[in-house]
Amino acid sequence: MFHVEKMKGSKEKKYELLLKQIDAMTAGEPDMIANLANAAALLYHTLEDVNWAGFYFAKSGELVLGPFQGLPACVRIPFGKGVCGTAYSNARVERVQDVQAFPGHIACDAASQSEIVIPLKVSGEIIGVLDIDSPIKDRFDEKDEVYLKQFSDILEKRLSEQQ
Repeated sequence: MFHVEKMKGSKEKKYELLLKQIDAMTAGEPDMIANLANAAALLYHTLEDVNWAGFYFAKSGELVLGPFQGLPACVRIPFGKGVCGTAYSNARVERVQDVQAFPGHIACDAASQSEIVIPLKVSGEIIGVLDIDSPIKDRFDEKDEVYLKQFSDILEKRLSEQQ
């Protein structure tokens, strides 16, 4: 049984624990959906000031909703559109401090004020993105980006093991 407790300590200590948790949760589990569902739940329930955490995957020229936690979301996002589509098309992390100022932002949840999106790569190919939203402007900083990239690296490793 998994029990969620509010993590204590510095941001770095909290993320280091989060990385250990996702590594342990996904180790030896071959099912992609199970791993990503647990990853979304772990992020949603442990990160502070987050109102959505989940994944979108590239399918037939667009991003399609995958496992997530939060309110119902947009099911399909065109490549190059919104924060997720832009991160996918540009193959880079998009850290947006004010989503209202982002050209072409797609508002799935009106409460979202800031967002971070990290492309997921398997065998050198971007297969989708990790998307995390917050109802707080300026929620995500450089430390969040560094640690969430490491979180994604663990998931990418697990995904590549499943191929």
